[in-house]
Amino acid sequence: MPVLVPEENPEQLFRKDGKRLDGREVDELRPFSCKIGVLENAEGSAYVEMGGNKIIAGVYGPRDVHPRHLAKLDRGILRIYYRMATFSVHERKSPAPNRREREISHVIGDAIEPTLFLELYPDSQIEVFVEVMAANGGTRCASTTAVSLALADAGIPMKSLVAGVAAGKINGKVVLDLSDKEDKAGDADIPAAIQMTDGKITLLQFDGLMTPDELKQGLEYIEKGAKIIFKSMLDAIKEKFAKIQENVAAENKEIEILKEKEEKLKVPPVEKEVKESKPVEKVETAAPKEIKETSKDEKPKDEKPKDEKPKDEKPKDKKSKDKKPKDKKPKDEKKEGDEKQ
Repeated sequence: MPVLVPEENPEQLFRKDGKRLDGREVDELRPFSCKIGVLENAEGSAYVEMGGNKIIAGVYGPRDVHPRHLAKLDRGILRIYYRMATFSVHERKSPAPNRREREISHVIGDAIEPTLFLELYPDSQIEVFVEVMAANGGTRCASTTAVSLALADAGIPMKSLVAGVAAGKINGKVVLDLSDKEDKAGDADIPAAIQMTDGKITLLQFDGLMTPDELKQGLEYIEKGAKIIFKSMLDAIKEKFAKIQENVAAENKEIEILKEKEEKLKVPPVEKEVKESKPVEKVETAAPKEIKETSKDEKPKDEKPKDEKPKDEKPKDKKSKDKKPKDKKPKDEKKEGDEKQ
């Protein structure tokens, strides 16, 4: 099917004032922005805008490997699925995966895998799905950045974030971050990705003709652009966790306010009721207790005299015994007196 609106690629890519067609300097990036946590159903996700590129990446896993013969017993595997939407380019793209998409999927995986600790996930896989919603040159570099952010959002252990950016040569000049028109009409293209903690290059491709000095200058531009992108990536991560802290603080304040309201409404009347009811409870509970105790005490009182009867009888016998000799003595004396008489 013929293209109804053909795309024009100008031959002159610099303006008269020496700037590029979009108004940038030779070492200037296109506008870059990124966010994380944009997909609710994914373990981690990221959204990246780089010039006219709009890319979403979602992470799923670690989970079981299917088909099973791809699993590794000593480490996990990383699988990248790079896709371009049918409406992402000027000419409608076929929805079926093509060779270029499979190639870029492998390229992104090779750029990200050295930064991951996959030995922590044996016999499992981490899948990352990349969807290019709008393409305007440099999608593999922007997708690499999006995948790195999505993995960080998912909490996958990483040595470093990876920033992707390209340099190239147009009209005999080395420039940073080629647009789609510059990429198609330019003389050379150098897509790259850098591991930002130690500056190692995890992705480097080259297409075109450049001198060694131009290549060196292009790598310097790439390093400069990667630092700017890396700063934006860190800001996106900090922004998410700052929002989480704000939400937690707001929730804690709401909980404290609710507790204060409950204390004001419920606690004072409960204290009054307790104070008023305490003396009443004492009187009511003390009276029956005393009655019960007295009733209990009465029973042993009745029983104690029963037990005391023999005790009382014994001393009575003693008294009687004591009295008898007293009675006997006078009787004997009387008898003796009578005999004397």
